[in-house]
Amino acid sequence: MSAQPEQVPSPPAPAPAAAAQLLAQLRADRRAEMWVPAFERDWAKALKDSRHSYSLTPLHDVVRTWQLRIAAAPAVDAYMDSGRDETGFVDLDDVLGSRQ
Repeated sequence: MSAQPEQVPSPPAPAPAAAAQLLAQLRADRRAEMWVPAFERDWAKALKDSRHSYSLTPLHDVVRTWQLRIAAAPAVDAYMDSGRDETGFVDLDDVLGSRQ
């Protein structure tokens, strides 16, 4: 039996200016009207959490999450522009009922 670490190593921390660069990217995107307020809301919550926990992890998580969203946006756009019709699908809540 080999010894395994108990914790998974955390990903490297984003660069110090990553949040500012990310915000500039969001402002330049066509979705800026929706994305900038959402990013700012997530950032404010992470900043509050960071102050209470004395950890930068919440801020790093926000940056990583939004970097992934921006990276996935072209694929989502391509899917939406491909003309796929999803009007025939049934909402899972309609099938399973309320899951409260």
